[in-house]
Amino acid sequence: MASSRSPDPSTTGALLDEAVARLATAAGPPGPGSHRLDAELLLAHVLGTSRARLKSHTEETRTPSERQAYFALIARRGAGEPVAYLTGTKEFWSLRLAVAPTVLVPRPETELLVERALALRREADGEVADLGTGSGAIALAFARERPRWHIVATDVSAAALEIARRNAADTGAGNVEFLEGSWFAPLEGRRFHLVASNPPYIGADDPVLAYPPLTYEPRSALTSGADGLAALREIVRAAPAHLERGGWLLLEHGEAQAAQLARELVVRGFTHVRSHRDLAGHERATEGRWASGLG
Repeated sequence: MASSRSPDPSTTGALLDEAVARLATAAGPPGPGSHRLDAELLLAHVLGTSRARLKSHTEETRTPSERQAYFALIARRGAGEPVAYLTGTKEFWSLRLAVAPTVLVPRPETELLVERALALRREADGEVADLGTGSGAIALAFARERPRWHIVATDVSAAALEIARRNAADTGAGNVEFLEGSWFAPLEGRRFHLVASNPPYIGADDPVLAYPPLTYEPRSALTSGADGLAALREIVRAAPAHLERGGWLLLEHGEAQAAQLARELVVRGFTHVRSHRDLAGHERATEGRWASGLG
C-alpha cells in the first residue's frame, strides 16, 4: 500500500510556502513585488545564500534555529517593516548598499534621477552635488558611472552620513566628498555643473504616512510642509548661487507636483524646464538649466 506521509515541513520549499501564507494573512494583498519575493529574500538572508539556490534546492532541510530566525523576520515583515531594514541592504543602480532606519530605503524610481543626470552631463569630469544624500545611493551611482566627477554629498543627519560613508568605502568610490548640513548650507561659495536631489515631498497631513512601510522610515526624509513642496522650493530658490552658467538642477518629486515645481523653476529664472516619467508612468523628475549663472 502506498505511503501517505506528509511533506517534511522543515524543507526550504515548505518554509517558503508557509512564509507566503503567513504574509498573506498578516499583510493582505501584496504591494510592490510579492509575498513570494519577500519570503525568498528573507530566507536567502537568513541562510546566507542566493534566491537561485533556494529555488534549486527546495528539498534541503532547515534547522530549528534557522526556522526560528526566519519566521521572526517574517513576522516583522508581516507588520509592515521594509525588507531592506530586515536584511540591512538594498540594491540601487547595481550597487549593494547598506541601509538602516536612519535613512530612506532607496527606490527604483530614483534611478531616473541618475539616468537624467548622466544624459545632461555627458562630460567625463565635472563638479556635481547630491543634496540630502541619505544612504548615498545617488552620489555613489554617479561615482560608479563617472569616476572623474568630483561629487559632494550633503545631509543634515550625521547618522545618515555614517551609512553613506560606509557605502562609499564598500563600493570603492573615491570621488565623493560627504559634508554635514542642510541642503546647500555646507556648500557656501561653491558652484557645480549639476545639482541633484531627492528631497522629502509628501505633504505633512497625507494619510499615506500612517501606513507601513512609511511608518518605519525617517519622517524627516519623507515629508516637508503642508503640501510637500517646502524642501523643493528651498532648493530651487537657493540653487542659482551654486550653479555654474548652464548648470542643471535635477529634482525628484511626487507624481502630482511636476506642474507646480516647473512653475517654481521658471519663476526663479531656469530655462529648459522639463519633467520626466518613471517606469510606472508617473511624472517623477523635473530638471531646469541655469542660464545666467549670476545667482
